[in-house]
Amino acid sequence: MTVQIFRAAPSADRATATRDTDSKCGQCAYRSLCLPLGLNGQDLAKVETTIGCRRRVARDDVLFRGGQAFGNLYAIRFGHFMTCRGDQAGERCVTGFQMAGDLLGLDGIANGTHASTAIALEDSEVCEIPYARLLTVLAEMPRMMAHFHRTLSQEILRDQSAIRFLGNLRADERLASLLLNLSERYAMRGFSPRRFQLRMSRQDMARYLGLQIETVSRLLARFRDNGVIKFERREIEILEMRRLETLASGAHAAGLAVA
Repeated sequence: MTVQIFRAAPSADRATATRDTDSKCGQCAYRSLCLPLGLNGQDLAKVETTIGCRRRVARDDVLFRGGQAFGNLYAIRFGHFMTCRGDQAGERCVTGFQMAGDLLGLDGIANGTHASTAIALEDSEVCEIPYARLLTVLAEMPRMMAHFHRTLSQEILRDQSAIRFLGNLRADERLASLLLNLSERYAMRGFSPRRFQLRMSRQDMARYLGLQIETVSRLLARFRDNGVIKFERREIEILEMRRLETLASGAHAAGLAVA
């Protein structure tokens, strides 16, 4: 495992703080995702005291494993991760894909151990947040507490969406929904909603969607041939957003459905 640790500089240490200024919450590009709006300088300084350190995790390395004792949450500063669990046959079951601005480790709050394993899909960096320290700050800042509850609610909604993938949607609807979900999340971060890279492999997409890798490859080719998307290797461009939305909704456009 390749993990580098960088201690967060105390605000009083001006020399170090200058070098690490981009690590401060107030300067973070994803502040609006991690923090509620309207925090003043004093509130931001208090929030920054919750960050224990920053960790760099190399591609394919593990940030935490299922069964590991829970103690920290991790805010993704840059990069991408996926979370997964092993099924009864020992196969990897992908439970989610996370990107900058998302919070990892929430699954450990309930029982004191992580239920899933978090793996970096590319060289990434996270802000480590000791949970006990976070609870103290949340108790002192009702606005932060409300924001944290919204984050927990969003996690529940993502889990419900995954259940819908596996239970009710056709294979083509599942893939269309995943592409739209990624598009929306990139747009929230200021990136193009129509053109982005798939950081995960087709195999991991298949594991997340409950499909075979051959089905995912065939669906991508069908979407391309019907002019809905353009793709080369892992670069995706959505050419017909409305048609993709129609497909994801279950109201199939002619010629798009794949059994």
